[in-house]
Amino acid sequence: MNEPILPDHSPRPARSDVSLSAQWSAMRDAGAAVALLAGVEADRPGPAERNFAAAIADAGGWRLALAREGLTDLGAMLQPGLAALLAVKARGHDAAAPARALWGEYRVACDALLALAPEVGAMGPRRSA
Repeated sequence: MNEPILPDHSPRPARSDVSLSAQWSAMRDAGAAVALLAGVEADRPGPAERNFAAAIADAGGWRLALAREGLTDLGAMLQPGLAALLAVKARGHDAAAPARALWGEYRVACDALLALAPEVGAMGPRRSA
């Protein structure tokens, strides 16, 4: 006879740091696209932005958990927002005003995420072999 299939309650493996880095990079790229549509010059990323994924991975714990959740939320905001802006632009309409609104939301969310990472020196997070 067939045995019933029970739900799997085993702990899920943690996402890799590569995934976090890729997510962060994708969000920055999407933000740059929004800035372009808004007619705003995006700032060059500083050390905190460049080293965010490594710094937050090193911090671990609650900071890493909040950063993962924040990146998911940011993606949930940017993906449909950017799609809508591109649809408006494709129809020949000006998307600058809504793009500026999305840009402002993006910057606030990024600043909140960056605040999660502990401050590191100018050389980035400490790495040892």
